[in-house]
Amino acid sequence: MTRRFLFVLGSARQDGNTELLARRAAEQLPADVEQQWIDLAEHPLPDFEDLRHDSDHTRPTEGDLALLLDATLAATDLVIASPLYWYAVSAHTKRYLDHWSGWLRTPGLDFKATLAGRTIWGVTALAHEKGEVADPLVGTLSNSAAYMGMRFGGVLLGNGSKPGDVLRDAEALARAKTFFAQEPPLARFPYEAR
Repeated sequence: MTRRFLFVLGSARQDGNTELLARRAAEQLPADVEQQWIDLAEHPLPDFEDLRHDSDHTRPTEGDLALLLDATLAATDLVIASPLYWYAVSAHTKRYLDHWSGWLRTPGLDFKATLAGRTIWGVTALAHEKGEVADPLVGTLSNSAAYMGMRFGGVLLGNGSKPGDVLRDAEALARAKTFFAQEPPLARFPYEAR
């Protein structure tokens, strides 16, 4: 299968530090790798309604929800580019991930089976010198990948608060050059033996 990267931008600001860092990493991808970029602020999703015990979900056929679903299913590599907001993913990003619960229960979609073996990557900018404060965000992405039977490529961390700050983070820019070159392992929950 030809590699196809979907970059899901979860920032509340355009051209923010997280997006800048994600674009630097994407510049390193081979020219034959397809890239699709979707900004969740420009394609707002409705709040997720949990219908698990009431009725089946139906496949969205139009609008932003259908766009995100189709792009997610087509991606071999899913890059969640979310700034660190209150030590976790942004509200835009969380809403997108919440919709996965519905897609898992949509008859005929085979969402989990389709994504199994594919890869989740993360990119985030944080306004803190210690990367450990992003552990909840990393856990969200890693555990989501584990649940889905996906690979997890880790999270590219950059430091920045004001727009453009991340471009002065030499270590993050250096990591961006090789971030997507690694072979990611199958994700595991923390309690599973490695």
